[in-house]
Amino acid sequence: MSRISTLPFGNISTAKDVGHCVRARRKAQGATQAEFASLCGVGARFISDLENGKPTVELGKVLKVLKCLGLELSIRPRGWTDSGRSQ
Repeated sequence: MSRISTLPFGNISTAKDVGHCVRARRKAQGATQAEFASLCGVGARFISDLENGKPTVELGKVLKVLKCLGLELSIRPRGWTDSGRSQ
């Protein structure tokens, strides 16, 4: 089982982290890679590469997949909490 299984996923620092998030969310929705790829308008190979943490996947497509999953990407300074104060 993936080390990332529930929302929120927390800090993402690698392509593999993104892949784990995508895989967990897709599986929670009960879709196969092929079904999900078709729904998002990308290829099944892209979903496979993304879920396996391939570091060279196209960012635009990653954002498209995240949107399709109902997820969003947020960027903030390292070490900041949601309240904006440093930890």
